[in-house]
Amino acid sequence: MTIRVLLADDHTLMRAGLRALLATTTDIEVVGEVRTGREAERQVLQLNPGVVLMDIAMPDLNGIEAARVIHLKCPTVRIVMLSMHATAEYVYRAFEAGASGYLLKEVAVEEVITAVRTVHQGRRYLSPALAESVPDPASAYARSPVDSLSTRERQVLQLVVEGHTSIEIARMIHLSPKSVETYRSRLMLKLGVRDLPSLVKFALEHGLTSSE
Repeated sequence: MTIRVLLADDHTLMRAGLRALLATTTDIEVVGEVRTGREAERQVLQLNPGVVLMDIAMPDLNGIEAARVIHLKCPTVRIVMLSMHATAEYVYRAFEAGASGYLLKEVAVEEVITAVRTVHQGRRYLSPALAESVPDPASAYARSPVDSLSTRERQVLQLVVEGHTSIEIARMIHLSPKSVETYRSRLMLKLGVRDLPSLVKFALEHGLTSSE
């Protein structure tokens, strides 16, 4: 049985490398490529892949939030997160959002193939390089400050730090500008930040947006 894979990464070279790698197998087929979390959400519904290989740091909607939406809408689709972050918080948030696997971007090429096959079989996969720092992804880690935010607040946070105005955000997520301002004020209060630079710093530290 061929494993249908969707690639989600905003770096063209990364997608090309993953496609070339997976093309060396006989049981894995890349059925699509996207560069944002929202595109991943749409393409999963259209292409019905078995596995999504998804970067965490993507514009518009980051990989963890995209995983949350995809898992809710298509719970049988397996998601493997690709990340440069090796901390327990990132791993916890990825699995909590519905991911089945977590890989560091610098892993050996063979590990990507192993991860795809493992999650497709219904099992979890955690990069061996993380085994010491994250011994059990299913255990209860100390919650991240991000967990205090609602899904909508996380969406607004990412779009704000990416430089979108309230009017633009309202159009993108189908709210009124006034509602966007309310969400923005509420999330800043919850996080204890008072200005945009502090909000940007928080978003970068917690993987809600990319530094690029």
